[in-house]
Amino acid sequence: MNIEKVKKDIEKWIIEFLEVPHSELGNLPACPYARSARINQEYEVRIGNDLYSDLVSLSISGMENWKVIILAYKPSQYLPDVFSDIVNKANQECLLKNGMIALEDHPDAPEIVNGISMNQGTYAMAMVQSLSELNEKASLMAKTGFYDGWPEEYLHQVFKHRIDPRQP
Repeated sequence: MNIEKVKKDIEKWIIEFLEVPHSELGNLPACPYARSARINQEYEVRIGNDLYSDLVSLSISGMENWKVIILAYKPSQYLPDVFSDIVNKANQECLLKNGMIALEDHPDAPEIVNGISMNQGTYAMAMVQSLSELNEKASLMAKTGFYDGWPEEYLHQVFKHRIDPRQP
């Protein structure tokens, strides 16, 4: 994979999907914080080698100055269930203990919210970020009603390692 192409593809997804208001999401963007992270250059895209080893390394080295580190892989490198299992294992064994969490996205594991696909669609990705910051932002968004129309099953999956943002 070519890092420049991967970065462009992910940035295009951020601009054309994550930042755009969607009627299915109450005319809010899929990720209300994506635009500021992009504009302020607070995320980094890396091509991963070995998912588990990459996540363990991040749990040790930390986030450096990034809000989000996106590790991208060829989707054919991992079956969707295997990818998810590895991310969950890394979360449990090292990331959560160090105040971080990885969220996964695999093009062969559709994530549908109110009829729209939340997937990037090209790469299998592990998006690593601060657990406390994610919880804080999710709680703020919950107060605006952001998650009111989201399917319960999807929210449970997304927030299984974190607080439920709808709870006080």
